Amino acid sequence: MSTLTVSELKTPRALLLLAAFILVVFAVGAMIGVSTAPGEWYASLNKPPFNPPNWLFGPVWSTLYVLIAVAGWRTFMDDPRGLGMKLWVGQMLLNWAWSPTWFALHLLWPAFIIIAAMLAVIVWFIVARWNKDRLSALMFLPYAAWVGFASVLNLSIAILN
Repeated sequence: MSTLTVSELKTPRALLLLAAFILVVFAVGAMIGVSTAPGEWYASLNKPPFNPPNWLFGPVWSTLYVLIAVAGWRTFMDDPRGLGMKLWVGQMLLNWAWSPTWFALHLLWPAFIIIAAMLAVIVWFIVARWNKDRLSALMFLPYAAWVGFASVLNLSIAILN
């Protein structure tokens, strides 16, 4: 299990790092989201019947970004150079690569490869952190579920188009 203590997570340095993680995850996510917002191209695609309404994505991603940031912060506080942190950075880079590939470049199949890799890294993070920091692993479960669903959606839209 993690060697993190509650008192270590409440130090000024730790709280500043938490703020930085939240800020970076949200700022980069928002910048990418605004610059690659769905437009006419996305609206014109054939979509499966289980495609959620567009308004759902903002609240879901906002919630997930909080969980992702906190899990990343906890992982950094525990072992900043360890496997968990490398996996966290890897999934974040893949996360940030998907929207431009899908919405800006309109590359459906390469976007599917990115999201499938992202899901694999998310699951790997959960497995790697499970015995070390169960809370961080648990915070990634809704993320894994959403990205799993998004992977099926991505694949379905790629097949339909």
